[in-house]
Amino acid sequence: MAILNQQIEISDVFASKKNPVLSEISRLDKQLFQQFKGKIVVQPSFSRLMVSFQANKARPIFRWYKFKEAFSASLVEHLFNKYSIHAGRILDPFAGSGTALFAASGMGIDADGVELLPIGREIIMAKQILDTDFTPEDFERLREWSMLRVWEQSSMSVPLPALRITQGAYPEKTKKAIEKYIGACQKENNKVQSVLRFALLCVLESVSFTRKDGQYLRWDHRSGRTHGKKVFEKAEIPEFEQAICEKIKEILSDISPVHKTSLFPVEKLQGQIRLYDGSCLQILPRLPDNAYDAIMTSPPYCNRYDYTRTYALELALLGIDEDELLRLRQEMLSCTVENRPKDLLRLNPRWKTALAVAEEQELLQVILKYLEDKKAQGTLNNNGIPRMVRGYFYEMACVIAECARVLKSNAPLFMINDNVRYAGASISVDTILSNIAEKLGFHVEHIFVLPSGKGNSSQQMGEHGREALRKCIYVWRKSQ
Repeated sequence: MAILNQQIEISDVFASKKNPVLSEISRLDKQLFQQFKGKIVVQPSFSRLMVSFQANKARPIFRWYKFKEAFSASLVEHLFNKYSIHAGRILDPFAGSGTALFAASGMGIDADGVELLPIGREIIMAKQILDTDFTPEDFERLREWSMLRVWEQSSMSVPLPALRITQGAYPEKTKKAIEKYIGACQKENNKVQSVLRFALLCVLESVSFTRKDGQYLRWDHRSGRTHGKKVFEKAEIPEFEQAICEKIKEILSDISPVHKTSLFPVEKLQGQIRLYDGSCLQILPRLPDNAYDAIMTSPPYCNRYDYTRTYALELALLGIDEDELLRLRQEMLSCTVENRPKDLLRLNPRWKTALAVAEEQELLQVILKYLEDKKAQGTLNNNGIPRMVRGYFYEMACVIAECARVLKSNAPLFMINDNVRYAGASISVDTILSNIAEKLGFHVEHIFVLPSGKGNSSQQMGEHGREALRKCIYVWRKSQ
């Protein structure tokens, strides 16, 4: 707590020196921090490894696809054990690649997920097929693909779909190999096709000239798409044949020691997994009241990351065209500067209360005014930032209201999220959302803070100091 107080004091110093509105933001931020002071706890056991995909790298099943924004299965198991979630049904409104769903299922808990992006749904579907539908003959066919390189003997080739932002993403030899692989897949049954396509999705980034890098794809200089930009070179780009064979073998090796047709040990109960296709803003209002024993989730952060760009290779392979890409971008929770305002009351008139709570959140409103002023002065590096920040918090207020409605009385909600900073203004997402949650049916039990926060960007370091941003796990409980 002393470290957190010191960070706030540093923020006060920089704010007062630079801008009176920043000083007011800092004052309100400190006031809100004091409101939750007894609930904000630095928790050394929650490392960045645990709240990211990194801890999944050593976990069979969870390691297959590198979904960078995922939290770890270990975190789900830790929280569920700590808070005695051992049965019933849980929900993840931002399911991603399904970490919460499969970790819960492995503990014998039923799990529902909501996911908008086709890449997340494809990962979850492939794992479910492997878990419940695959036969010994299907597994043997996978082994043949990895051992015999079946696609190399095929005369059929299918053009690799591309979007404008993925043109030229692969070495020509790799592109032709992928096209033969896709063509050969079509001769297999639907189950084997699905898993072979999933394996391909798992290796696309590694065999390409690109690397996922926050807000966009970073391009290796060998792609020819980096004229006038800072030179970037990936590590060695593996041959497609090597990468895909290793991935199929990894999938087989992770399953075989457990049980030929089950992802999880046979002595464990299996929870049912149910996935809803679409935006949580559309799906959540359709779910029944008081239905869930817990919610475990990590929404997109308010950090300008555009998942339709970072996952463009995968989306293109899955047949998403330019129009569909734009639709997905707009249906996402507002977390990118290209998100247009959503007509939330038209989506659901019952959100009037949630929107009023966001409208009355004093710190949020001062931050929004500050960002609009910066926009008017022409000093923002992107004029879409105020719209994005406003959309994020207003939409999250609606999500929080729905979460309170669908949870059973006294049931917990666990949420992983980062604080952010724009134009020198620190935005305490944790305390703002917690304040909103308290007015929409939750009691804030804890805000667990990771011991090492996220520092300033190099552009803001000189002007705003080294103030760290909190990365947190919220524990809210539905009021009785």
